[in-house]
Amino acid sequence: MPFEPYSDVILTRDLPDSGLCRGDVGTIVDRHPPVRGEEGYSVEFFDMTGRTIAVVTVPKNALRAPTSADLPAVRVRKTG
Repeated sequence: MPFEPYSDVILTRDLPDSGLCRGDVGTIVDRHPPVRGEEGYSVEFFDMTGRTIAVVTVPKNALRAPTSADLPAVRVRKTG
C-alpha cells in the first residue's frame, strides 16, 4: 500500500550523505513511479524548529509508517 502525501514516515536506514539516521521522521512530499519494480518517495526532514534539513528521494523499502509503539526522540544532528 502506498504512503499518502503529507503523511509521516520513519527512515529504516542511515543516509549519511544527507545527514539522516535510521529512525528519523519525515513527511512524504511526492510519490514516484516504480523504477526496477519499486516505487519511490521524496521525503522532507525537518529540525525541531521546523526548518528543512533535507529532502531526499528513497525507495519504499527505506521507509515505514509510525506505530503506537514508537516514541519521539531527540538527537543532535551531525554537520559537515
